[in-house]
Amino acid sequence: MLSGMHHVALICSDYARSKAFYSETLGLHILAEHYREARDSWKLDLQLPDGTQLELFSFPGAPERPSRPEAQGLRHLSFVVDDVAATVVWLNGRGVATEPVRIDPYTGAAFTFFQDPDGLPLEIYQRL
Repeated sequence: MLSGMHHVALICSDYARSKAFYSETLGLHILAEHYREARDSWKLDLQLPDGTQLELFSFPGAPERPSRPEAQGLRHLSFVVDDVAATVVWLNGRGVATEPVRIDPYTGAAFTFFQDPDGLPLEIYQRL
């Protein structure tokens, strides 16, 4: 049986830029970082406070993945926060542009979107 999410893996176009975004701008904790010479690839393990991990990879020549207009596959990553409005202020203060806050018509929760350095849609969603 599935009991939770262990990690999400992302491939970035600029490893240093994405590492800084996820670890410094968003504040995810770095667990481990490895350079894999045989693949000319970096692997960075990051962790959220609830234990969920994000793996960040670099691969030379990786093709871009379309995200807009809506493409099949991963639509976005969503992070739970206690206060969407306060998190928007925090993100904006770190130079991260956010969309206007909306309310989920089914749950009544506030949410909004922003993007990582490769344009991957990221969401913050109010804890219910």
